[in-house]
Amino acid sequence: MDEFSSSASCLISARQLHRVATVTVHDDALIWVRKGVKTLVSHSSEQKIRSGEAVIMAKGSQWDVINDPAPDGRYEAFVLQFGEGAIQAFHDAYHASYLVKPNEASFTLSLTPDLEQALTRVADAISSSDVSLALRNHRVIEVLLILADLGCVIKSPEKLTWPDRIRRLIAQRPHAEWTVDSLASACHVSPSTLRRRLEESELTVGKLVREVRLETALLLLQSTNLPVGDVAQRCGYESHGRFSAAFRTRFGFSPSRLTEQP
Repeated sequence: MDEFSSSASCLISARQLHRVATVTVHDDALIWVRKGVKTLVSHSSEQKIRSGEAVIMAKGSQWDVINDPAPDGRYEAFVLQFGEGAIQAFHDAYHASYLVKPNEASFTLSLTPDLEQALTRVADAISSSDVSLALRNHRVIEVLLILADLGCVIKSPEKLTWPDRIRRLIAQRPHAEWTVDSLASACHVSPSTLRRRLEESELTVGKLVREVRLETALLLLQSTNLPVGDVAQRCGYESHGRFSAAFRTRFGFSPSRLTEQP
């Protein structure tokens, strides 16, 4: 359970403007806006990331996110989750070379030709089953080095919190009937210990299961062509109506909005 997370990437798109309320970033990630405009709203600031720009979002930061298809008619962005293994390898090898304060919230930049090419290479490496983990990490580290040269250093990974551990377990099978007993068994602790650990963060297993299922659903709706009903089933909801109601309550709009044409 203490293993580092792996790198991952996807392409998200939408044809309708939508605002996603209270997004908590669980893993350091880069978002390259290729079409449209992304706006990040916090309690103290508002940042617009336009086509041809990228934003690095720090783990633990929280935002309202607006994805706007204008002026291109479609919002499209490439998302790279760096993965803690690659981040730690970068720090082990190069941290002393970059005496820059680590990114605590967000860092916006225009894409340089070198960064664009590096992101294309890392996307190809992650999507190919023929590429070794070592080469995949090398491609991610190449991106991290370019970002560091541009003034953005990703924070060194910290020890996983109990909520993070449970989120990662649930995310592997969001459709499963997760219980306190099954999660405690997977973590090799007693159910009472797990409850106590989560209560320290004012969380319960039920709340984490709902959170992960809905966050997974949001990603599937943005990055695949799956119908809403299929997404609901993959995320543990047997009822389309119950899923839509839960999704609207959490994010502020219906899941069908992400599949609608303008």
